[in-house]
Amino acid sequence: MALSLTLPVAAGGLQPYALRGTTPVRPAKGLAFNRIAYSAAHVVADPLAAVDPWVHCAIDWDSTIAYRRHLWSLGLGVAEAMDTAQRGMGLDWPTSLELIRRSLDAARDVPGALVASGCGTDHLVLEHVKTVDEVIAGYEEQMAAIEKLDGKLIVMASRALARVAKSPADYERVYDRILSQAKQPVVLHWLGEMFDPALAGYWGSSEVEKAMDTALGIINAHPDKVDGIKISLLDKDKEIAMRRRLPSGVRMYTGDDFNYAELIAGDGHGSERFHGQSDALLGIFDAIAPAASAALGELAQGNVGKFHAILGPTVPLSRHIFAAPTRFYKTGVVFMAWLNGHQKHFTMVGGQQSTRSLQHLAELFRLADAANLLEHPELAVHRMKTLLALHGVEH
Repeated sequence: MALSLTLPVAAGGLQPYALRGTTPVRPAKGLAFNRIAYSAAHVVADPLAAVDPWVHCAIDWDSTIAYRRHLWSLGLGVAEAMDTAQRGMGLDWPTSLELIRRSLDAARDVPGALVASGCGTDHLVLEHVKTVDEVIAGYEEQMAAIEKLDGKLIVMASRALARVAKSPADYERVYDRILSQAKQPVVLHWLGEMFDPALAGYWGSSEVEKAMDTALGIINAHPDKVDGIKISLLDKDKEIAMRRRLPSGVRMYTGDDFNYAELIAGDGHGSERFHGQSDALLGIFDAIAPAASAALGELAQGNVGKFHAILGPTVPLSRHIFAAPTRFYKTGVVFMAWLNGHQKHFTMVGGQQSTRSLQHLAELFRLADAANLLEHPELAVHRMKTLLALHGVEH
């Protein structure tokens, strides 16, 4: 008999739902990928800590690092202390640096494990920042701390820079300074305002094409210091246009959680390999890690049809998780980790589990089932019923 439960529906009320009963996605072991694929990883809160969650940040370090080991076991890299880890939405800089340190320490025990870490200016008090020089100093402080740990940098978009910059020249000045000092090639980070409204007009213009020109100018001035750029604009055409203009050897890391499957598969444009395909640095890979690994393994074997057959069904789930207000997507990522048994509770740093409705989470459950992403269906049903009961829906 199929597993079943009662779920809220969009029209109002409740309806029975029976799971599909299909086999959860299981990636093959030992397959090398032909794309670099970072999962921006979430953090596991400590629900037993005697703190006020809106004020203080308490992390379950063992569970948090265990999830990174899970990602590495699937062949995925970890993009550490990024927005998926609630950077700027509950995770402060001191805790972020400790997270980076612990993640890098754990990676040393895993052959081939990839880690790149978020370097930003979020320790600055935004309202107090008045000059570009203060932004540069902020970046340099975090850069020095991460590089002291031998960490690879992801130079995150800066709310402080967006606040004080008067023109594209201010962005050029900041990034020229940071890139000229970097010990190894970095990943740049362009996060659209749908992810963070404070980043509106990044690169000095509200017009994407002009902003892109500025970013490309910075990259072209330092091609040896830029491994790639991650853009999260949720617009595949803009990503492809920028991808085709990158200097030789500089990668496009898709951050498009709506169109990642076709962007990773690529269009084969041009003679420069990275102009015709995207690598990945995605928050959704945290939630769909087994499918991402399985699909990337098939792509590396030349099985493009199987790649799309595995990854395609995950796209509706991702679009739901990243639906507006997009910045609340972290709740869906942590919910998936809880459903799949990777953590014992559904609580988040800053109490962010409350940012999505029961209706939203019920639809997430259905879409995860449709994408064959419920790794332990019985456990997932039990936990969904527990959440429903907390909201007054008894079975």
